[in-house]
Amino acid sequence: MSVNEHYEPRDALLVVDLQNDFCEGGALAVNGATALVPGINAEIEAARAAGALVVASRDWHPVDHASFDHRGGPWPVHCVQDTPGAAFHPDLALPAETVRVSKATAFDADAYSAFDGTGLAGYLRERGVERVIVCGLALDVCVRATALDARREGFEVRLLEALSAAVDPAAVDDVRDTLLEAGVEVRP
Repeated sequence: MSVNEHYEPRDALLVVDLQNDFCEGGALAVNGATALVPGINAEIEAARAAGALVVASRDWHPVDHASFDHRGGPWPVHCVQDTPGAAFHPDLALPAETVRVSKATAFDADAYSAFDGTGLAGYLRERGVERVIVCGLALDVCVRATALDARREGFEVRLLEALSAAVDPAAVDDVRDTLLEAGVEVRP
């Protein structure tokens, strides 16, 4: 399903964490993740055709990352650097020029937002980006954090809700309310 967003050169499409470990069969699977891929691919193509920047974030954890349950964190082992689980979904059509942002790379700290410790905000400003259009996984965790940080950094932000899936579907209404309160435009 494509939402047929209208892109401009001042936009960046930010695809959050569409990685194997977050898709069905992965270590921390989000129900419905794989079904998002065709629609996100259509958005990537539309963004490219309009001259917008395409960015893809990924969890890129070292072995024994602080977020893993055996280290006292809340999550099972997932998205370990250079493993198949950390790879982007094989059907995700990321062009060669896609800006790939790796987050949560330190052993002792987690990072849910694509803006957390990555330098992404400065890079987008240098490229003249004014609006960030966000979709991906998981709506109630990394997508939420990324959209909120993009607003805090002063960007216009639009969430493509139909192209995002939540770990906890019951949390979607609260996430939507939080994002709207922060000034994020939510497109169903």
